[in-house]
Amino acid sequence: MAFLELPVGDRIVKVTNPDKPYFPQAGLTKLDLVSYYLSVGEGILRALRERPTTLERWPGGVVEGAVMSTRADPSGGDAFYQKRVPKGAPDYVRTAKIDFPSGRSADEVRPTELAVVAWAANLGTITFHPWPVRAADVDHPDELRIDLDPQPGRDFSDTVRVAREGVLPLLDELGMTGFPKTSGGRGLHIYVRIEPRWSFTQVRRAALALGRELERRMPDTVTTKWWKEERGETVFVDYNQNARDRTIASAYSVRARPNAPVSAPLFWDELADADPADFTVKTMPARFAEVGDRHAAIDDAAFSLDSLLDMADRDEKDHGLGDMPYPPNYPKMPGEPKRVQPSKAKD
Repeated sequence: MAFLELPVGDRIVKVTNPDKPYFPQAGLTKLDLVSYYLSVGEGILRALRERPTTLERWPGGVVEGAVMSTRADPSGGDAFYQKRVPKGAPDYVRTAKIDFPSGRSADEVRPTELAVVAWAANLGTITFHPWPVRAADVDHPDELRIDLDPQPGRDFSDTVRVAREGVLPLLDELGMTGFPKTSGGRGLHIYVRIEPRWSFTQVRRAALALGRELERRMPDTVTTKWWKEERGETVFVDYNQNARDRTIASAYSVRARPNAPVSAPLFWDELADADPADFTVKTMPARFAEVGDRHAAIDDAAFSLDSLLDMADRDEKDHGLGDMPYPPNYPKMPGEPKRVQPSKAKD
């Protein structure tokens, strides 16, 4: 079949080559991918609505041997990250202008309706990477993102323990509500809606303060050390995921792995028994139909960062803990320490 047309709201979305294998090991086609996103439409749209969104496109599918293009070789892979709106996009695809740390800018896709998600999936978008901002104010995040990344020697169960025994009690003390989700792999993401009145730099500083407090409470398990050689067997709190132009796969996004796993929103009391392997393109539609969107209440309240920023001030004043390195592609930031891994640093 060359193509078919799907009604999505008031739109008709064309799906070309619907029978094309997209996850051959899982027996899933391009149409299966598009249909999946329609089945979780309310959830994926809640995660993306009005947010500048980078598209992770695998136009040939997640097939054996397929690789992602790199910054050094942008045309050398089978898949790529698309930050600018694709040419020929339908007129209902809205955009938002964002500025990168390099000083360059781009008009990114800004999903406003489910047809945009279906259209992007037809282009081979496996994963959606939204910014933590809305189009109305692209310089002030409305989301604090807590990224728990287990290092070698740790697994998903360790990440869950940090979330339940560390993050949840700390958020309760701060008067904040967090919404956890699987990463689609071994990690966990916890989102906190915040008032959009702080810069990316301030939100990142708050995330680092939160990570350092977790490190104090669980010193044998948690680290905020940026350099991998210093982390050991820990769960890394990746504060840099809150820096400008750093994005995380959205809730309900599919991940580019052979079994088509999904970044699955969870209630806190589901974490203890959760297994990331249970949440896939094949299983999530039934779960969504049964329990709905576990992040349905995420927009009900927005919180202040004042307590975390006060914590950051105390870290600096009382413990001498200043800033930490930014990712390597960022310009040197004020107050940032030397950006070189310790084993290569010269005295």
